[in-house]
Amino acid sequence: MTSKEPLRPGVWGVLATPLTADGSAVDTASLARQVQHYARIGAAGLTVLGVFGEAARLTPAERRTVVETVVAADQQLPFVVGISALEPQAACAEAENVLDLVDGRLAGLMVQVGSADPAELTRHLTAVADRTGQGIVVQDYPVVSGISIATPDLVTAVRQVPSVVAVKSESSPSPPAVAELAACLDVPVFGGLGGTCLLDELAVGAAGAMTGFSVPEGLLACLAAHRTGGFDAARDVWRDYLPLVNFEFQRGIALGLRKHSLVLRGLIQHDAVRPPAPAAPPRMLELLAEHLRRTPGVLLEEATA
Repeated sequence: MTSKEPLRPGVWGVLATPLTADGSAVDTASLARQVQHYARIGAAGLTVLGVFGEAARLTPAERRTVVETVVAADQQLPFVVGISALEPQAACAEAENVLDLVDGRLAGLMVQVGSADPAELTRHLTAVADRTGQGIVVQDYPVVSGISIATPDLVTAVRQVPSVVAVKSESSPSPPAVAELAACLDVPVFGGLGGTCLLDELAVGAAGAMTGFSVPEGLLACLAAHRTGGFDAARDVWRDYLPLVNFEFQRGIALGLRKHSLVLRGLIQHDAVRPPAPAAPPRMLELLAEHLRRTPGVLLEEATA
């Protein structure tokens, strides 16, 4: 089965790929525990093999292991599979490596913006959609892709590809881009960037968040408050999480910090990352623990009470 329905609004948790202590293999038990936690707290769906999942540093066999583990760990949540390659043929090959494992629950392939030219981007997205038969989540993340596209050009390209089911906007500053995309497109727009601009993205029309913040309970609480009480209610909730959001979003060591957060939360066993990502300095890990102690919903017993 293939779904080309727009992604449901809410929080789509971006999964870390837990590794063994020496970083040599995927820790499937920790990955399954992470999936089950997202299901338990009410995530709309999952994003597998994203940037936070270190997909570009995994072998094809490891990527299959990740998808197999996610599918087996929970029978309900839909998921998006990230594609790292920027060239259409390589992107299709990356997708085809795992498509036989998705068990009818794939909500879309997350494809990076591979060109700043809207006509070329249209051809790229169409090629991946046609060859794989899957819906497409367009990820605009210039820090990772190295490609910056003007928002009007992104709108033009997305409008030409009926298979697009969502846009993940991570071009900084994201609120202006989200506002324009949400106003001009018929598909949902999600924010990322660790949740750093979540409140403002929601205020200008974002459908939710698709990010790897280590306390997704905060993302869910902010969205719930926004639905029921608007900007003021969401702001009241979100300010309790912002110090940790900002602390985790430190360029270079963000991945190591977030993985260590997940270790302290009991969700994964080790915080190993693969080069070129560096481990976070010990002093930063001490500060991280202080932030976690002051953040609501961090302890698993709190989250499941």
